[in-house]
Amino acid sequence: MTPDTPHRIALIPGDGIGTPVTEAALQVVAASGAAVETVTFPWSCDHYLTTGAMMPEDGIATLRGFDAIFLGAVGWPARVPDSVSLHGLLLPIRKAFVQYANIRPHRLLPGVEGPLKTRDFDILCIRENTEGEYSGAGGRVHVGTPDEVAVETSVFTRTGVERILRFGFEQARARRGQLASVTKSNAQRHSMVFWDEVTEELAAQYPDVQVTRYHIDAMCARMVMAPETLDVVVASNLFGDILTDLGAAIQGGLGFAASANIDPTRQGPSMFEPVHGSAPDIADQGIANPMAAIWSAAMMLDHLGQTEAGARIMTALEATTAQGIGTRQGRDGTEAITQAVLANLQG
Repeated sequence: MTPDTPHRIALIPGDGIGTPVTEAALQVVAASGAAVETVTFPWSCDHYLTTGAMMPEDGIATLRGFDAIFLGAVGWPARVPDSVSLHGLLLPIRKAFVQYANIRPHRLLPGVEGPLKTRDFDILCIRENTEGEYSGAGGRVHVGTPDEVAVETSVFTRTGVERILRFGFEQARARRGQLASVTKSNAQRHSMVFWDEVTEELAAQYPDVQVTRYHIDAMCARMVMAPETLDVVVASNLFGDILTDLGAAIQGGLGFAASANIDPTRQGPSMFEPVHGSAPDIADQGIANPMAAIWSAAMMLDHLGQTEAGARIMTALEATTAQGIGTRQGRDGTEAITQAVLANLQG
């Protein structure tokens, strides 16, 4: 790819508020001067109700030709069970493109009031994204009888655990040199003890990184009581899912929660998305906060090497919240927030 060649982005607006926040993010990306071209795919719960599938059979093959994927939000549980929408679109994409690192930044933007007394935290949560507790291994037998059994088996491979921890160590080395590894090895004596052992093995290769091990319950308490003591936090698929929602809460809410699903090897496209969900209850009301989507777009541009455009977006986003715009749920609508970000971007 030459410097003048635009990156090709696959857009999947999805369901509910996914469409307006994706549109907002695209407006900001276009105004940032980023070199991108986009193709939109209508894969969603509506698509499932029409076709019987969340995406076509050749969906993964289609996405493979893009440089990145930008997702709005997927899900409409009143019409399609979450287990269907999740396993029909989001999880297959993550697994097919080996997007094993889910990255979520947690810090307060200027002017945003979180529920904690302190503003002094900057946490990068890294969640294992392709195996662990969300592997999908298991089943049910004797369904509907008193003898019904449901088994959900977590799968932890040495390859999977080592690569996510190594990614975490590299991120810590590039930040403040602190890594927190999260398990529950006092109760889960096989998978989580294994995770702890791999952590110790890798720690010897990163003597410049300070490593601390926490149990998941202790980490939840620390993120509330002393978030300023944390730098990079690495956890399994389930534990990372829980911690990052807690991280969103302390940074002011899901409207600010950006994320990236990364293939660090860059052999396939990575996917970027706000993590607030499709919020069907406020769909079509024009009140969804697009800041998480805009922040996710900035992360996408950084990943693609368009760092100047990504930095311009973040500067405009921070200038907008510093003006008090978009900092309180429901006070400013999607369009008002978007226009404010665009104005700060141009100014």
